[in-house]
Amino acid sequence: MTPEAAIYIAKGMCIIAMIGTAIGQGYLVGKTMEAIGRNPDIEGSLFSKMIIGVAMTETTAIFALVAFFLLG
Repeated sequence: MTPEAAIYIAKGMCIIAMIGTAIGQGYLVGKTMEAIGRNPDIEGSLFSKMIIGVAMTETTAIFALVAFFLLG
């Protein structure tokens, strides 16, 4: 395998990681909205936890994006 081919494979893996985090964030937000719809009284508590969860999930996408551009 040539080094150029390895770089393309690594970039593809970074893209897959970013797609996975987007799916995870959508699932997280969707389930939170569903829970708020069922019990609106706990909106404040769930919303702040959702924001923390989305931020933690987003760090994976940011790391993948940085790795994508560092690969050359």
